[in-house]
Amino acid sequence: MASPSDPGDRQLLEAFQSVDKLLGELIEQQRRKVLEHGQSLVPSLTSEDVMNPDGYPALADSGPFNFDDGLLAGYISSQMAIRARLIAPLREALAE
Repeated sequence: MASPSDPGDRQLLEAFQSVDKLLGELIEQQRRKVLEHGQSLVPSLTSEDVMNPDGYPALADSGPFNFDDGLLAGYISSQMAIRARLIAPLREALAE
């Protein structure tokens, strides 16, 4: 990054924010998919239960559920990394 007022930095920030927004949309879509899949196995499952599925053997034993849950975890991790490593430093540089 050249300088705090570099227009390229602002463009990068906007691009990273667009990626962050897209990941947010993917996360919400995947959360719905994981909940629906979980409820097909355990009808009384809530969105809170899905975040801690260890107490539900039907979920633990389901390869497809665990795959979808793993995708969700990956999306969330990616979003956190982009925010921490790319967006936050650019925001700080532009605020100087």
